[in-house]
Amino acid sequence: MFSKATAKFVRQIDPEGSLIHVSRLNDSHKLVPMSLVVKRNRFWFWQKPKYQPTDFKLSDLLQGDKALSPVVSETEFLTYQGTYGDKLSGKLDTEVGVASVTVEGQGSSKLHSSFGKLKKEELEVKKLLLDSKDRLVDMGHVLVQQLEKRADILAVVKERIITTIPCSVTETKQDQCSLQGVLALVGTLGSTVKVCLRDSNDMHMDSDVSLEIPPGTVIAYSILELEIKKDGHYDLCLQPGAIGGFEGDSGTSSPSYDAFNYVHQVDGLEWNEQELPEKISLKALQNVAESPEMDLSLLAELPESTRSDLFQKLKETMRDRVTLSYVEYELEEWCRGKAFDMTNQEDLSVSQKTTASAVLDLLHPIANSDNEKGESGVPAYLFSAHLLVSALEELPDESLSLLSESCPEFLEAVDTLRCRLEDKDLDLSIHSLPVMLQDDRNFELANQLLSTTNVMLRRETDRLWVEKGDKPGVPALVLYISIHGLSILCCGQKQ
Repeated sequence: MFSKATAKFVRQIDPEGSLIHVSRLNDSHKLVPMSLVVKRNRFWFWQKPKYQPTDFKLSDLLQGDKALSPVVSETEFLTYQGTYGDKLSGKLDTEVGVASVTVEGQGSSKLHSSFGKLKKEELEVKKLLLDSKDRLVDMGHVLVQQLEKRADILAVVKERIITTIPCSVTETKQDQCSLQGVLALVGTLGSTVKVCLRDSNDMHMDSDVSLEIPPGTVIAYSILELEIKKDGHYDLCLQPGAIGGFEGDSGTSSPSYDAFNYVHQVDGLEWNEQELPEKISLKALQNVAESPEMDLSLLAELPESTRSDLFQKLKETMRDRVTLSYVEYELEEWCRGKAFDMTNQEDLSVSQKTTASAVLDLLHPIANSDNEKGESGVPAYLFSAHLLVSALEELPDESLSLLSESCPEFLEAVDTLRCRLEDKDLDLSIHSLPVMLQDDRNFELANQLLSTTNVMLRRETDRLWVEKGDKPGVPALVLYISIHGLSILCCGQKQ
């Protein structure tokens, strides 16, 4: 809840700037000016870096006994409060034995952040450069030794935004569920659960959680990356966009696929994930998606029961971004060769731990099996699973909500539409739409899903085409990977 509130704060006041939101309340005390932060580059090119505050300051890293005394300026920043909400709805018809059940649900959530008056503390960089002149990094320091092998980047905190008064973050959720019929279920452990209902029965579930935040809490900060030479000399990266790191790092531990440059070459167009042209070639995106680094086909080779369970558990995970991020983190660690470990879950609630464990437990046998492994010794299946989850994590809340409520038939229909549009490059006959998408409501849902990538479906008389929307969106490739991966998992299922 805290991470969600600070992320929305940064998106509102500094969407294209250098501020980084604080994701953990427990990290606040570590984020003082001149403290060290580890910037960790991610596995796939579309993923934003992750930042991990440390217990060290720049002085701790430099040779010599003289401590650096930072000069910090303090100014009033702004007064902030914000309210954000969304609504979800869905319907499920099912049969269990001789009983039939119709479930209709709708819900809403609202996040209210009241950070009050905020102030900004900023490190005087010129003074730091003067005081640290000719000082060398201790290349034998334990932090340096651990990071050089990972190709991570060290950075110093340049500025931070902190609260000045007690404030709060409140999240309110309301769920309403209407059921019709009589249901008798036999549990997996042999116990029988009976629910007897009238012809129509409504259930309401409300939750209201408030988090009190003390004054002096850091909610956002910015950094200056360090470029460290083999002999210990270092420079602060002062220019915007300058990237730090350790001299001699190959970066092979964190592959960077310049896939969008490949799309440029295929289409002969100059565009990136934020600037789509009026007419785009979906075939070019398909060429990227089918590259060896982004192979999802191995998901189809999983046992049918595993695919089915994984599909259902991922739908649950998509309803909570914190849980989804944790699953992605663990999968990335496995792909980097780290042993299976489910103990690093102290920041998750009981329900979040249960959901995350359900997904990871399904993949754990695969990670330790004798299946085909890549050069790193990690099963190839795991890279496909991580690719899918990483793409899902990058999607906005609206897309995740739509995908989490989508039935297998809808996902397969949208994936089929995507393939047909790619084959036809730009235009498609309206009559060749998958049957499910010929329904106006389902077509609009598909359009709503694609619109989050700044791509819009347009239809006129007997033709269908794709064009640029009027709002920025996530890279279309990320959504295509998400839809295709989910459709592989649910292939053959009926709901």
